[in-house]
Amino acid sequence: MKRANPNTLALTLHEFFSEHIPRSRGLSRCTLLSYRDSLSLLLRFVANHGGQQVADLGMEDINPQLVLAFLDHLESHRHNKASTRNVRLAAIHAFFRHVATSRPECLERAQRILAVPFKRASTRIVDYLEFDEIQAVLAEIDRLTLDGRRDFALLATMFNTGARVQEILDLRPCDLQLDRPFQIRLFGKGRKERICPLWPQTAELLKAFLVERSVELASSERLFRNHRGTPLTRFGVRYLLGKYCDKAMPSAPTLSNKRLHPHSMRHSTAVHLLHAGVDIVTISHWLGHSSINTTNRYATVDLDTKRKAIAKAGPLTPGPSEAAWRGDASILEWLESL
Repeated sequence: MKRANPNTLALTLHEFFSEHIPRSRGLSRCTLLSYRDSLSLLLRFVANHGGQQVADLGMEDINPQLVLAFLDHLESHRHNKASTRNVRLAAIHAFFRHVATSRPECLERAQRILAVPFKRASTRIVDYLEFDEIQAVLAEIDRLTLDGRRDFALLATMFNTGARVQEILDLRPCDLQLDRPFQIRLFGKGRKERICPLWPQTAELLKAFLVERSVELASSERLFRNHRGTPLTRFGVRYLLGKYCDKAMPSAPTLSNKRLHPHSMRHSTAVHLLHAGVDIVTISHWLGHSSINTTNRYATVDLDTKRKAIAKAGPLTPGPSEAAWRGDASILEWLESL
């Protein structure tokens, strides 16, 4: 069998990342980088498996069996979870959907790779901060320092808006309206724009933050920056939240049992709104969810509402005395009486 031109794979990858993703699909740079990382890992795995250089790979070197072997490699050697495995497979599927339409001669191969299934992943309980835990975390921030006031404004804004960490990092002063009605403009997934209201206290914090930093409200520069003057990163926000959570543990011991990260602030906002009686549809719009099914999960993790509901309902099962052991009954009869 004559080997196809190995440049076919390279050309298709170039078209996929330079034309298809940004122009035809209009996907964000974050999605592009995620796809890039996934396909880079796949190419290195395939090249290593065949004893080749990545530059020498052709389209025919990638097949469903190797894709499955790569996915198993992610779990067994890189210790990735099923959810990460599925993210990598989604990128591979996206690329081979493009291959199927742009390279008709590779259609059959692309269809077989697209048939590789996603793996069922276990669903973790959503960890969030209760209101008293958020207060404990904020209380640990030293607001006498410049960085401390920045951190307080950052975390307070995240809790107020329920914004994704990248939405907060992309925030610019020109996206703020700090006169009534107080509000903030956020740009979410798929470049969707939404307006989120601000509590007066949050608006005052941000107003003081801008004055202290001598930043004009019309500025289009990133709002939250590190001490070197460059924009904060996702890792920076994660570090700051972890630092203050660790400091708050003596006053809020329940924090030690939770796996918290910047997205936990978003979960916390949703549960706080649910406690306040805000309906699910409004919370969905507040958080910028594309589907209300995404928001419904917060109703399942809201333990306070569950406790109130069961207290109102009362017990439905008989007490222990009604199913007590009777000496004259057999074990089977007793089990059937439970």
